[in-house]
This record gives sequence, C-alpha cells and structure tokens, in this order.
Amino acid sequence: MKLYAPGYYSKFKCTAEKCTHSCCVGWEIDVDSDTIEKYKALDDKKIADSIDILPTPHFRLAEDERCPHLDQKGLCNIISRYGEEYLCDICKEHPRFYNRTALGVEVGLGMVCEEACRIILGSDDYDTLTQICECEADPAPSFDIIPHRERIFDILKDIFLYYTYKIYKISAVYDVQLSTLDGGEWMNVLAELEYLIPSHKELFSHFRSDSAPSEDIIPMLERAFAYFVYRHVSSAEDEGELRARIGLCLFLERLLRSIVTNTDTDVYDAARIISEEIEYSEENTKKIVDIFR
Repeated sequence: MKLYAPGYYSKFKCTAEKCTHSCCVGWEIDVDSDTIEKYKALDDKKIADSIDILPTPHFRLAEDERCPHLDQKGLCNIISRYGEEYLCDICKEHPRFYNRTALGVEVGLGMVCEEACRIILGSDDYDTLTQICECEADPAPSFDIIPHRERIFDILKDIFLYYTYKIYKISAVYDVQLSTLDGGEWMNVLAELEYLIPSHKELFSHFRSDSAPSEDIIPMLERAFAYFVYRHVSSAEDEGELRARIGLCLFLERLLRSIVTNTDTDVYDAARIISEEIEYSEENTKKIVDIFR
C-alpha cells in the first residue's frame, strides 16, 4: 500500500538537545522484543541493567524521570554509541502516528512534540497529502472516511466564512454538539481525567463552551482543528464512530480555545499540553469519545 503524509510532514526534524520538553523525560519507554534481541547481542551491561522486563520490557527511569540513556546535553547515548538503528520502535517513531484509510496508510505528527506542534500550527497545507513511499499494511477499511474529511477541510478553507461559523457548520452538518453536556458536566469530565502533570488539571478547569477566540489565534485554531480531524476522525470505522470522533475534535478545539483565551498560556504550550494529557492517553481519549457515541 501507499504511505501518505500531510504537506508539512517533511519539515519535521527532531531538535534533540534544543528541545525544552524532551520526550526522553517523564515518559516510561517500552522496549519491543526485536530491539531487546539487538541489545542482547551487544552485550552492553549498561543497557541490559537499564531495562525492567516486567510487566512489559521498558527503560527504568533515572533521576528526575529521565531516560537512563539521556546524557546531560539532552542527547541519546544509544544513538551516539551505536546509531539510530538501535533505538526501540517507540523512540524511532515518536511523535508519528498512523491510520489506515481507503487511500492507503497515512502518517502524521503528534502535537505532544513541541517542534511538531510549531510546524502544525504554522502550516496551512494540512489538506494536501503527499505519497512518501510504499509500505506493507493490512487491507484498507471498508468505511471510507476520505469524503467526510475532505468536506470538513473544505469548510475550514472557505475564505467567505468566519472561523466560529466554520466550526458551527461542521458541528451542524454532522449533528454533533458540545451542548451534549452542560458546562458543569464538562467540568466534571475534565476533573475525572487522569493527569500526567497535576497542575494541568487546574489549567483545564478554564474550559468554557462559549469562549470567543481573539483574531490573532484564529489561524492556529483552524490548523489545530484540522490536525485533530486528521488524527482522530481518520480512524473512524462507521458513521457512529465518525460522529463521536468529530465530537472529540470539537471538544479539543474548544479546550484549546478556552485555555488560550482565559489564561496566560500561549497557543503552542496549550496545544502541546492538551495532546500530552488527552491524545496520548487512551483512557482519557476514550472517556471523551464515549460522550458522543
């Protein structure tokens, strides 16, 4: 099958030691079985001693929750010593995600990565897909999400519509409303999420379903919403799941809008935090998607 990526995908390159929110800090990194075998062949005691086998093989975090192979400059000792081919799958792929659609396999970048976030929020070519290679994959799903996604992107790209009306129109076309829950109930949902960083719970408490965006952040809100659609709607397997995932995207956009409007958090940090706390938590994502089912 063919592998496709958004137009901005080729701009991404890990900033390594320049990153201020390293993916090698605070995350428990699982090590896949093939990489475990590679490490055994190296007979490197430091690597062997850094891996806990149970419940799933993973690197044991060191002081300050840093990966044990992250040096003081923020560089990976495994890459420095052995090369990128000795990275485990998670480290090789992050921040990429994949979806199978009727078009083929699609790859994207997650906004949890600050460099990916900067690129996504600064790019208007989110509706342009480019074939980057051929890949092996299971057959395409029977439900074709592409026409729905193109319809949403066409609304977002309509220069004659004001941004908030674009969002309203998308919700109306697919009969998905944030008013499924009132403001107090949404606050309860947010309070019950599992948070990696406790202070983010207070930040999310600034959610308001009626937050009006300032003109300067509208372009970035539009790009963020398009990213949410590309990431989450593309995996829908039927009409019901399509609506539920559009609901998730509408909620994430409104949460981003609320945080930027009602706090002193800039749009880049807010987007990255939302991705970290919701998109990269299957439990939190499912809680919100289930509300719209």
